[in-house]
Amino acid sequence: MKSVRDIYKIGVGPSSSHTMGPVYATERFLKENKTADFIKVTLYGSLASTGKGHGTDRAIINAVKPKKCEVVFDTQTTDIPHPNTLDFTAYRGGEEIATMRALSVGGGDVEIVGDKSEQGAELYKENHFSEIAKLCKAENIRLSDYVFKHEDKNFKKYLLKVWHTMENSINEGLTKTGILPGGLEVERKAQKLHSQRHIDESAQTRENRLVCSYAFAVSEQNADLGVIVTAPTCGSCGVLPAVLKYMQDKNGFSESDVIRALAVAGLIGNIVRTNASISGAECGCQAEVGTACSMAAAALAELFEMGIDQIEYAAEISLEHHLGLTCDPVCGLVQIPCIERNAVAAMRSINALSLANFLSDSRKISFDTVVETMYHTGKDLSHLYRETAAGGLAKHYGKK
Repeated sequence: MKSVRDIYKIGVGPSSSHTMGPVYATERFLKENKTADFIKVTLYGSLASTGKGHGTDRAIINAVKPKKCEVVFDTQTTDIPHPNTLDFTAYRGGEEIATMRALSVGGGDVEIVGDKSEQGAELYKENHFSEIAKLCKAENIRLSDYVFKHEDKNFKKYLLKVWHTMENSINEGLTKTGILPGGLEVERKAQKLHSQRHIDESAQTRENRLVCSYAFAVSEQNADLGVIVTAPTCGSCGVLPAVLKYMQDKNGFSESDVIRALAVAGLIGNIVRTNASISGAECGCQAEVGTACSMAAAALAELFEMGIDQIEYAAEISLEHHLGLTCDPVCGLVQIPCIERNAVAAMRSINALSLANFLSDSRKISFDTVVETMYHTGKDLSHLYRETAAGGLAKHYGKK
């Protein structure tokens, strides 16, 4: 299993697989073809279907500047190795000089077909939660200790940077009002939710509004091309920071505590990425928001120093109850239903924490089992519900 660090990428949204990944692939291709005067990029699958809404073409063209570039949306070709496939062709003086095929596999990660150097080093011998749990119990260490043991000496410092970026996304998002770009006329709601937190005296209602306002703030920043952290993707970036911010403020957890929580959350995301997928184009929104919810629940369980079995149960509940969740972004934008889903998943992770606190000794399903189930469920989903904006809400929105 590769580094947990790769789960958390700091960058600009709105989509890790549709903007971050393609831009990285473009920069890689340009670096190898500096003498080219014209670049042609062909998008397939989900990239072709929702690339306009996600701004894939604009992101690629900006990355190629000042060279000339053409972006082609090929919605007809279906014989591709991944739903997010890109073909690059470089020209000089009208003559083709190089080609490259890239796969944007989710979370900003890119695989170059035929080049294993992009796959990264394997830092972890264990790939499944069951293996990791067995080792941690034998050595009497926490999951966070297991992660720190395998990562480099600057890993904690990087997680602190990740956390500060998440905090900034929340704080900046709470200051913004107005309409998000893209044409759907979606209004920013984070500030409104946050300002109403004192209206109702119910502690539960206050918690709901606070957590949701934080999730909205980050997700709205993502939709408006603000700086966010993938957790594990841009489309699901609001879930984890929302619950960590709320619990830190409520319970006085230190930054060191939050770093431990981020390490465990990253481990959960890494297990899903290794054994299934975190790509909405490959497995639907269950792979993005479902994984984010699972990461958040595990992070909370680590914050409260729960046992490994309780952490596993919290993560398992969260992912299990997102099974089958479709990815059907209206107009290909990461706004409807994506922003609200981040808020709902954040609250669900808190509920999962509560259940895990009392019921972990009676659980029947392992985290590894639900990860495998999620992957096969995603593969069984019609392509209409895997980030093509061709089915579900994307198809029916605005008809009535």
